[in-house]
Amino acid sequence: MTTTRVRRRLSGRGLLITLALAGLCLWGGLLLFTYYIQPTSLLAIVGAFLLLGPALFCTCTLLTYFISWTIYAARRRRPRLAQALRQGGLIAAWLTFNLLLKSLHSWSLFTTIVSFGIIVIIELLLLGRA
Repeated sequence: MTTTRVRRRLSGRGLLITLALAGLCLWGGLLLFTYYIQPTSLLAIVGAFLLLGPALFCTCTLLTYFISWTIYAARRRRPRLAQALRQGGLIAAWLTFNLLLKSLHSWSLFTTIVSFGIIVIIELLLLGRA
């Protein structure tokens, strides 16, 4: 008897639904975590950021996909999900980085603008490569 491994790909709609459900679960987990545990120790703050990062990733990915979907609707093109995943990841990393700097009391407007410029340059370089 021969067994073959069949790899099934997740469709775009399935991935969007999975991101939405994961985002809801992560935001709920972050809400429960911060409700029951006061983020005063280092371990609690790390735990909050470990929940916040993926929650922001799911939310930013969905937002960028639906914003690009509304922009591309006039052109009758479909947005690419891979591009929305990349942009959502970059935006989530930028937000998490700025929140981390804010929690370390070393945030400033200059670092926000510089880090945003870095994110824009990374996106432009990746768009130029594709």
